[in-house]
Amino acid sequence: MRNFEEIREHVASQFELSFDEPYQLSFEYLTADGRTQGMFLGELEAEAGRRYLRVSTPVAPLSTSDAARALEFNWAQRVGYLALFELDGEAFLHLCENRPYTSLDEAEVDSIIREVATLADRLEQLLRRGEDVV
Repeated sequence: MRNFEEIREHVASQFELSFDEPYQLSFEYLTADGRTQGMFLGELEAEAGRRYLRVSTPVAPLSTSDAARALEFNWAQRVGYLALFELDGEAFLHLCENRPYTSLDEAEVDSIIREVATLADRLEQLLRRGEDVV
């Protein structure tokens, strides 16, 4: 996949988009255990003009999260990282993964979405004592 439009076409063929802008989109991902995870995809550009796909999802409001526990979780992960992002005026922990377009195909995009959504849902359950808040 060479650009965000190709990614948008692929994702829109599988999910109903709830937000659709030129370099950003979002949709609801249904996990294997029936929980939903709001997914956000966007394009990033590095200094040298290299473009990346960012896949992210909110995990929990920062105000109700144990930051030390979240950082311990972050350290142990081999895929994804935690970041802070404001959502509807509230600071949220987000699980993110960035990949260069040069390594992406449809199967890889599907895999990244599935991995980030599943991992974020597990982290949400850990931090929120089982609640499905995002």
